Amino acid sequence: MLKFVFWLLAAVNLLVLAIGQGYLGSFRGETREPARLKNQLHADQFKLLSEAQATAPPPPPAATPEPAPAPTPAAPPPPKTYACTEVGNFVLADARRFEAQVAALDLGDRQSRRNVASQDISSYMVYIPPQGSKEGADRKAGELKQLGVTNYFIMGEGSPTRWGISLGVFKSETSAQNHLASLNKQGVHSARVAPRYSSSKQLAYQFRDLDATTRERLDAIAAKFDEQSVRSCK
Repeated sequence: MLKFVFWLLAAVNLLVLAIGQGYLGSFRGETREPARLKNQLHADQFKLLSEAQATAPPPPPAATPEPAPAPTPAAPPPPKTYACTEVGNFVLADARRFEAQVAALDLGDRQSRRNVASQDISSYMVYIPPQGSKEGADRKAGELKQLGVTNYFIMGEGSPTRWGISLGVFKSETSAQNHLASLNKQGVHSARVAPRYSSSKQLAYQFRDLDATTRERLDAIAAKFDEQSVRSCK
């Protein structure tokens, strides 16, 4: 019995010694456990909060910025159009040829034509300019006779070159210039060559609301006719 008591007391002493030395851990309540925090992974990233910080409401989430609206693509420019295009002026024979080729464009009521009054050169006249009066014209005619020129005509009332003297009318300018040269050799140095005009009718064509492609085709057709212009309508 005494042995049992002895060994029991020995075991109690050993237990008290082990507890005192901390071999069996600490039984004291540790509320903050700083040593345990140091043993955590990435302990340097932990932050101890005060009671006020721990009980404060969380901050509101940051507002997400609205995405910028996508830029609106620019509208393509409208196709180029020609409000009114005019071609001409054609004499009748060329006008018929032009109309036949333009028919392929199938423009319908967008095509029209108009008459154009014009002055065409019908002949060339060799003449001496107006002398101011009938007396002056008669004196000039007397000088022509002395030079051996007998083919002349004094232009009187109703003529745009009144009291001038006509020395001949020719179909071509070349013939008129040759006659003038002959007169110069005879001593007539005041004579001139001038065209004579006659009224005639020509045709001009107008085309409306042409797109760029059709305008190019029209230009190509007009280019086949010498001295015909393509222009905007007046």
